[in-house]
Amino acid sequence: MGTPAFPSLGKHCSVDDCKQIDFLPFTCDSCNQVFCLEHRSYIQHQCPKANNKDVTVVICPLCAKGVRLIAGEDPNISWESHVNIECDPSNYGTATKKKKCPVRGCREVLTFSNKIKCRDCTVEHCLKHRFGPDHNCPGPKKPEPALKFMSLLSGSRKEEPKASHTSASSSSTWTKSFLNAASSFKASAEAGMAKLTSEFSQKLQTAREGSAQSSNNELEQCPRCKATFSSVTTLIEHVENVHEGKGNRVLKLPMDVCPKCSRGFRDPVALVEHVERDHGGKSKA
Repeated sequence: MGTPAFPSLGKHCSVDDCKQIDFLPFTCDSCNQVFCLEHRSYIQHQCPKANNKDVTVVICPLCAKGVRLIAGEDPNISWESHVNIECDPSNYGTATKKKKCPVRGCREVLTFSNKIKCRDCTVEHCLKHRFGPDHNCPGPKKPEPALKFMSLLSGSRKEEPKASHTSASSSSTWTKSFLNAASSFKASAEAGMAKLTSEFSQKLQTAREGSAQSSNNELEQCPRCKATFSSVTTLIEHVENVHEGKGNRVLKLPMDVCPKCSRGFRDPVALVEHVERDHGGKSKA
């Protein structure tokens, strides 16, 4: 078998009665044996595993659907499974009815090779009526906008006014209803915003008044004239109006001066600590 240059060239057919050497052998995809040209098919070499590659489809007489028979399984089981799960007798008329050209008066049955879909109306027609003027093509469909309100508005703008009084009255009625709806929506929105603003202002004023008052109901005392007030806000207004005037808002509190370095302190405790730390506890000059 083969030649001195190619010793592995060619193989013998696996059929016992043949054993012919073939330089272009065929390998069966089911039994994986090598055969010659004459015995390459399943039937010719009687392949024992041919059923694994065999595909058998039976048309159901009830729903006109194809039922595939599984290799190695009883056909009755496959049939019962289809009848109990997938079978729909109402689909028989749709599946068996032959589709014809939709042009009026044309009885041409549409098949795989004699039909064409119009790119404008996306409807299948026969070859005779494939052009738009032949089947009265309405043209491509316009995409619908996301907002129906805008489509109604644009449609009303594009419509030309008709001569009849009925169309003019209907158009004016639609315009009035649209304006009334828009004005009522605007009024309700403004009323809602005004109500929300007033409620927010009341809550803010209540919070400010609560924070201004003393938490434990103690009286606030003025450091200049020793007058008492019920809240901090009233005390600040008193100091601004009586002691400082309207232009100056800074409180002038009494200051203690160091006798050694003439440094001022508003807190007496801070003055004592300064003298003890910086002047060795001597307050005399």
